[in-house]
Amino acid sequence: MKHTYNISGMTCNGCKASVEKYISSIDNVLAVDVNLEEREAVISMSQHIPLSILKDSLPEKYSIEEKVNNTVLTDFEMEAEKSKLQQLKPLLIILLYITISSNLIHHKNWMLEEVMLDFMGLFYVVFSFFKMLDLKGFPDSFRMYDPLAKKVPIYATVYPFIETALGLMFLLRFEIKTALIVTLIILGITTIGVTKTLLDKKAIRCACLGTALKLPMTEATFIENAIMIVMALTMLIL
Repeated sequence: MKHTYNISGMTCNGCKASVEKYISSIDNVLAVDVNLEEREAVISMSQHIPLSILKDSLPEKYSIEEKVNNTVLTDFEMEAEKSKLQQLKPLLIILLYITISSNLIHHKNWMLEEVMLDFMGLFYVVFSFFKMLDLKGFPDSFRMYDPLAKKVPIYATVYPFIETALGLMFLLRFEIKTALIVTLIILGITTIGVTKTLLDKKAIRCACLGTALKLPMTEATFIENAIMIVMALTMLIL
């Protein structure tokens, strides 16, 4: 079920991220979608949560009240029944296109090493494009699970540009070893955060394709990072 609440005290995207973090930590909360402009939050829950618990979870600077005549007891249960394959359809289609494209580029002289370099390059360029569609909203979502972004906020802001640079380095065959090492570091850090989120069974949004596409954090996110890490390790060993 979903309920909509009015929240006061939010002044910036940092406040928005804080409210989402605090509410997400409550038992039986499946997902939280905070709208900073409307000063409201739509909370999906497996069972009804008393307003008092929601209030206690937030710092004193924020206040929360259930929105009058706008409680949404909607079809979250129907959404929950959707398979992970259906939820992750956009991500899987993009990965399929990248795989096909990187292979077609070398169809006349197919070499595994070259295909992997182009796959990694296209992966970064395409994924950074979606992140750049919302450069203000992406950092807040990314900081929800990436350990380094939580401690160094500026890292979340520049991350899409790091991905773009890495993508161009792979496609242009420029300083490949450096790009591979950086890939292992940044995706390794992110994978740690993703793994912790999955083990804690927290329902948060995956920021791999920015905020334009509302993808849930699932095992597919872990697998997606793992593929890139394995490719980077393979290229360094070859």
